Amino acid sequence: MTAIKHALQRDIFTPNDERLLSIVNVCKAGKKKKNCFLCATVTTERPVQVKVVKVKKSDKGDFYKRQTAWELRELAVVDAKDANKENPEFDLHFEKVYKWVASSTTEKNSFISYIWKLNQRYLRKKIDFVNVSSQLLEESVPSGENQSVAGGDEETLDDYQELNTREEQDIEIMMEGCEYAISNAEAFAEKLSSELQVLDGANIQSIMASEKQVNILMQLLDEALNEVDTIEGKLSSYEEMLQSVKEQMDQISQSNHLIQLSNTNNVRLLDEIEFLVNHMDLSKGHIKALQDGDLSSSKGIEACTDAAEALLQCMNIALRPGHDKLHAVKQQQHLFNDLREQFARRLANHLNNVFVHQGHDQSTTSAQHSELSLPKHNPLHRDLLRYAKLMEWLKNTQHEKYEGLTGNYVDYIARLYEREIKDFFEVAKIKMTGTTKEGKKFGLHGSSGKLTGSTSSLNKLPIQGGGSRRSQSSSLLDMGNMSASDLDVADRTKFDKIFEQVLSELEPLCLAEQDFISKFFKLQQQPSMPGSTAADGEEADGAVPSRPVSVGGERPQSAASEKDLVRLMMNKIFHCIEVELNNLIGLGDKIDSFNSLYMLVKMSHHVWTAENVDPASYLSTTLGNVLVTVKRNFDKCISNQIKQMEEVKISKKSKVGILPFVTGIEQFAELAETIFRNAERRGDLDKAYVKLIRAVYFNVEKVANESQKTPRDVVMMENFHHIFSTLSRLKISCLETERKEAKYKYTDHLQSYVIYSLGQPLEKLNHFFEGVEARVAQGVREEEVSYQLAFNKQELRKVIKEYPGKEVKKGLDNLYKKVDKHLCEEENLLQVVWHSMQDEFIRQYKHFVGLIGRCYPGSGITMDFTIQDILEYFSSIAQSH
Repeated sequence: MTAIKHALQRDIFTPNDERLLSIVNVCKAGKKKKNCFLCATVTTERPVQVKVVKVKKSDKGDFYKRQTAWELRELAVVDAKDANKENPEFDLHFEKVYKWVASSTTEKNSFISYIWKLNQRYLRKKIDFVNVSSQLLEESVPSGENQSVAGGDEETLDDYQELNTREEQDIEIMMEGCEYAISNAEAFAEKLSSELQVLDGANIQSIMASEKQVNILMQLLDEALNEVDTIEGKLSSYEEMLQSVKEQMDQISQSNHLIQLSNTNNVRLLDEIEFLVNHMDLSKGHIKALQDGDLSSSKGIEACTDAAEALLQCMNIALRPGHDKLHAVKQQQHLFNDLREQFARRLANHLNNVFVHQGHDQSTTSAQHSELSLPKHNPLHRDLLRYAKLMEWLKNTQHEKYEGLTGNYVDYIARLYEREIKDFFEVAKIKMTGTTKEGKKFGLHGSSGKLTGSTSSLNKLPIQGGGSRRSQSSSLLDMGNMSASDLDVADRTKFDKIFEQVLSELEPLCLAEQDFISKFFKLQQQPSMPGSTAADGEEADGAVPSRPVSVGGERPQSAASEKDLVRLMMNKIFHCIEVELNNLIGLGDKIDSFNSLYMLVKMSHHVWTAENVDPASYLSTTLGNVLVTVKRNFDKCISNQIKQMEEVKISKKSKVGILPFVTGIEQFAELAETIFRNAERRGDLDKAYVKLIRAVYFNVEKVANESQKTPRDVVMMENFHHIFSTLSRLKISCLETERKEAKYKYTDHLQSYVIYSLGQPLEKLNHFFEGVEARVAQGVREEEVSYQLAFNKQELRKVIKEYPGKEVKKGLDNLYKKVDKHLCEEENLLQVVWHSMQDEFIRQYKHFVGLIGRCYPGSGITMDFTIQDILEYFSSIAQSH
């Protein structure tokens, strides 16, 4: 390794003015490649640059070449892999990580030690040595051959000093005087040695000559010491003289400290007294207001409010340590407690009297009247809101009295509202029924005396001539006879207006009362935190924490929010609203089951409006509960209509025509589309439409199957044509599929009826040609059918001879009369059916003529009438009737 190191120094580093300090033989980890050397070098020029150079043996010869060089300042981490075990692997982290495997652990450790030493000596930068033994990181370089080589170089570098300008000039002069020194170094060295001896002798003589000067210097030092002793004596005398002055100054300083301490105590005492006087002194005016203040006038209420707030501030002041032991403070606190108790009692009594008197005045002004409106409580609210701040003070100081006032207000106002709301709903029921209190029993409807009740009697009524007998309440069957029930339209419009007015009166009443409760009883704050109780004491700001309000003896949980308390109070105050609304809805449903459509739309709109204002309000919750009842009645109404369809019975003696529930569904859709225009609950109507129309389809087919007087195809054709026309006119998007189905059923049964009816006028001719087609289907060639005994030309002529033009016209005339008997006048499909029969007859005629031409070619056999004759027959028959 020493020979390699000298060779590398000579061939690679000396030409670059670099000195090689340490070397290690390595190869890349995980790869089988040729070995290379990592060299630690320094430059010979100042400033010194330290590098790590990678040297590799050339592939073309035995010489080495410089491959890569890294500045030592670029090195970030040296990772020796394991500090305790011998491991030749190590990593150097430059701009990327280089993994190496040394030829021996000794070389690796020596190289890492030199890296550490060079960093400490030249760079002093932060290089992390990871998994490196602490023994390697020392100032001394490890022993070995590397030390012998590199150590000398480093000492040379350490002892080396640059020549200054003067030294360079002296050397140049000396070299000029000894030209032979270049050729004879020994002679030059001897000359220098002799000159050095001369200089040493001169130095010794100079030292010996200076002994006299040294003696003089020593004499001067002795004189200086004597002067110092003199000065120290004078300083001692001065110190004795100042000692008495120091004692006097200490006494003066102590006296000043006592004076300052006394002054500080006086200032603190004055501050404490001012604090107590400023924060615990209640003015005489406030005391008089609390004891005798007028709680009836606005000025008196304002004065009492200011005094109560001042008292609360005095009681809630945070006393400093020791204040509570002062006798004056205790007396003042006792005075405050007496004033609080006295004023709270006086305020509670006055407010209870206000509740009673204001409610009495409200009762006298809200006398019975026939107008559908609720009395306004704005004057009562306005008068009571003057006491809102005092109620808040009572809530924070005397919570029991606050709860008592809350319960008293709720109990009294609930009775007042109950009377007013019941009278209000009584007026609404009278206006709906047109009767007095008997209307509540659901006995009579209006002045006409029309009965209200169940619809069970409808199930036993037969349907005759497309009409219907009226049942005791509205249904799709009743709506089929709308021309005779214009009174129902007026009644429904009247009910709709009354129901809307009822809801419009209730909404502002509930909202105004809820707003008043929140403001008067101060219940609009944030919800109280769960687990907080009255035992928690005062809050940080000195205010008493809010407790849940007891409403009517019901104590809610401490975690209930203020909004929940408002809802509890509203539930008790307006407990009768939901009952009265349900009764009114039941009355409207008894009067006319289709009133549920109006109620569903109106109630949904008001629920939507209430939820937009406050989704958790009492009004929103109550109207939402009532909406469930309305929706249940609406579903019941639809179910009843379907049930009535299923129980319909038809007459065996008359034709069916347009079924009454088919006409009824048309009227129902027209009514519903008018009611539900831009309604929030349109989806409920769409679902009802689908149920009703499916029930109509099912029951139309059921009636058609049971019909004996009218052919099944006629019943299906007429009724589905009517349904298709209705759905096309109304353009109900959710019934588009049903509209297409109705059209399909109509056209299908029309074609079926036409084909079935046309088979009768040319019956024998039809049978003959059916036989011909059967022979062809069995494999007989068309031109050979005439050789069949039963289907020869003579037999064909006999059959054709039986159907001359007059007979055909007569048969068509009988067919027209029969069709006329089958079809009803309401739907007016006779001409449509007759025209379809004409087209079908001409189609059959062409089919017969074609069979004659193919099966009896050249026979000259023709029908007794032509297509033109057929057109004339059909036209003349239609015109004659």
